[in-house]
Amino acid sequence: MASSTYQLFIFVLITFLVIFETSLAIGNFSPVDGNLLFSPKHVVIYNTLNSHEGLVVHCRNKEKDLTFPAIQSQQSVGFSFRVNLRRTTTYTCTFSWAGNVKTFDIFRTDRDDNSKSVCGICKECIWYINESGPCRVRRDGGAPYCFQWPS
Repeated sequence: MASSTYQLFIFVLITFLVIFETSLAIGNFSPVDGNLLFSPKHVVIYNTLNSHEGLVVHCRNKEKDLTFPAIQSQQSVGFSFRVNLRRTTTYTCTFSWAGNVKTFDIFRTDRDDNSKSVCGICKECIWYINESGPCRVRRDGGAPYCFQWPS
């Protein structure tokens, strides 16, 4: 009896998710933007420091801890993931170069996977790291969204 209830629950859940994703694709959301539930995300971080120093990047969330070798000037590193069901996914990165250590949330669901945020949705979230702060590239080719380093 419990097994059939569990199977029914799984069937209803999968049916709901399929209908939900289909309705988003038909509505105002483009699947190209990556707004569908569990859509893959890819963060790319470029070293665009004016000093041409190597940039050490260390990113983490509740489940993953990612450390990369130093990124040389104009080079990049990247990582992929999926937004969690509760839509609380956040990746915080520490950036270190020539006596500087800065921290920034390189991906936040409320900012980077929300059609109502100023920055909008990114499936491919491309960031340029400068001395003054990180800048995220816009899909439409406009001026990037730039942020100050938190104090």
